[in-house]
Amino acid sequence: MTTVTARPWRSRAVVLAVLLAMTVSHTMPRAISAHEAAAADRGGTTAGDDWVERTLRGMSIEEKVGQLFAVDVWGKSAHEAHPENQRRYGVETPAEVVRRYQVGGVIYFNHSGTDNVEDPAQVARLSNGLQRAALSSGEHVPLLLSVDQEGGRVTRVAEPATEYPSAMALGATRDVSGARTMAAVSGKELRAMGITQNFAPTADVNSNPLNPIIGSRSFSSNPDLAARFVAAQVEGYQHDGTPAETVSAAAKHFPGHGDAGTDSHTGLPRIDRTEAQWRAADLPPFRAAVDAGVDAIMTAHISVPSLDPSGEPATLSKPIMTGLLREELAYDGVVVTDSLRMRGVRQLHPDAEIPVLALEAGVDQMLMPPDLPLAIDSVLAAVRGGRLTESRIDTSVRRILELKHSRGIVAKPFVEERAVADKVGTPHNLDSVQRVTDSAPTVLRDEAGLLPVGRDSGQLLVTGWNRPEYPGYPAEPVHALAQSLGTTAKALATGADPDAATVTRAVSAARDAAVVVVLTNDLRGNPGQRDLVNRLLTTGKPVVAVAVREPYDAGYADAPTWVTTYDWRAVSMRSLAKVLRGERAPSGKLPVDVPHGQDPDTVLYPYGHGLTW
Repeated sequence: MTTVTARPWRSRAVVLAVLLAMTVSHTMPRAISAHEAAAADRGGTTAGDDWVERTLRGMSIEEKVGQLFAVDVWGKSAHEAHPENQRRYGVETPAEVVRRYQVGGVIYFNHSGTDNVEDPAQVARLSNGLQRAALSSGEHVPLLLSVDQEGGRVTRVAEPATEYPSAMALGATRDVSGARTMAAVSGKELRAMGITQNFAPTADVNSNPLNPIIGSRSFSSNPDLAARFVAAQVEGYQHDGTPAETVSAAAKHFPGHGDAGTDSHTGLPRIDRTEAQWRAADLPPFRAAVDAGVDAIMTAHISVPSLDPSGEPATLSKPIMTGLLREELAYDGVVVTDSLRMRGVRQLHPDAEIPVLALEAGVDQMLMPPDLPLAIDSVLAAVRGGRLTESRIDTSVRRILELKHSRGIVAKPFVEERAVADKVGTPHNLDSVQRVTDSAPTVLRDEAGLLPVGRDSGQLLVTGWNRPEYPGYPAEPVHALAQSLGTTAKALATGADPDAATVTRAVSAARDAAVVVVLTNDLRGNPGQRDLVNRLLTTGKPVVAVAVREPYDAGYADAPTWVTTYDWRAVSMRSLAKVLRGERAPSGKLPVDVPHGQDPDTVLYPYGHGLTW
């Protein structure tokens, strides 16, 4: 690596010339080269510390405070006008949000409320547009462009990008190197779209089967197994490639959301573990992430009285954020909050107070404040009033700038849009993920020896749970499984909570089938699904029940054959089909205990259980 002599940034005209060149060509080879040359002039190729300190010195206090926030924006292009941007930020487009507030980051979503994702090429164009906006204002600092791409149900960029299963599915494989491979594949694809930070892996240990928000997002209820997988994925995201091919990982949600009985989106969960229990059950994956050099750690909006008796959510707790994370674990990377719109962090304090409390606790970056102008003004007022020092702000901004430089975002903030199709959703990536996923399906029970189901066994009916909010989605599991099983399989999806008429239709269809495969998701919370499974069992037909998210469903219905996949995406349905047809022997092992639904103290299927042939 060549050492570049640091020189002062010569002129904003250079940046403007680069940006003008970028508007001419979508592929931007000249623009990338020009920007890299400009970065070298600033000492940005090897003199990272020089760039960070010089940039920090050139910032106004308003620019520094802007770097502390990562926001969501509305629109699929940087210049798409959307009324929600006007309502929340007082401007029309995502680019204007970035320029006005000079924020440090933007997070992408793919749901109806904040839809930024159409396909990988579009995401790349959006990323380049937002980076242009960031580099044309203030001190020309590029953005952290973030996403929650955990795999499984928390997938923001779906097909034609390579989809991969949940963390719990990976835990069932016991294939730590495979988990690293999946993270590397995902990281390279995200970076090809201009996304530079992934809020993954989930380091929570799902010790509570009734946890309403973590579940299959966790690798395991076993702290040591979870720790190994967390470390492997941090390595895959951050180290398997050049800095410009990798993304920053963020282990979440410290100090551990796995024992929660309340969803922190809607309330403040209270974790009643002793400190000793927390150290044994929740700490190991976060310690592993720190030891692996994770770029960021995301906080949890949970109360843990044994760690901080004040009752404050961990996000706002100095004993937890500074005492445990900074001092005991010696973590000096970026600490980012979970969304500040969640009720768990807003229950005890007004919105104006929360960003200041977070900074006092030891947090660096604040995600999605409900009122960005108010949040910025609150921090500025705290600095001007002496409650926060500018030195304290500098400490956090310095960490954020160091992350951006070390991850190669300063040297290469833009992506080549025409190259996206050659890097995202490639046959090699799809095959790599499929091979790992094939080890996940876990056979819990097969009393009658029904499995595998041969191709000469007659017609199969695939019925049960599907995603009602996206009925035509390509990965809708009932149809995806039927397609993978072949021409003798018929699909009849019944939705999340079928009514009596829907159940009756499925039971009627079962009479014409040789074997019935019924997919379940959250039997505990959906009586219609329980009724469907129980009615199908009374037909006398062989029934294979499959839990396509959490394996805990097997505790709520007494089916003689139970399988779990931990995920419902097409990649998991293809793996399931191979097991059902006997093309592959099942090898998955439970990464959690599965208790009896009516008697939580009775374990029906213990950790490590899994049948094979």
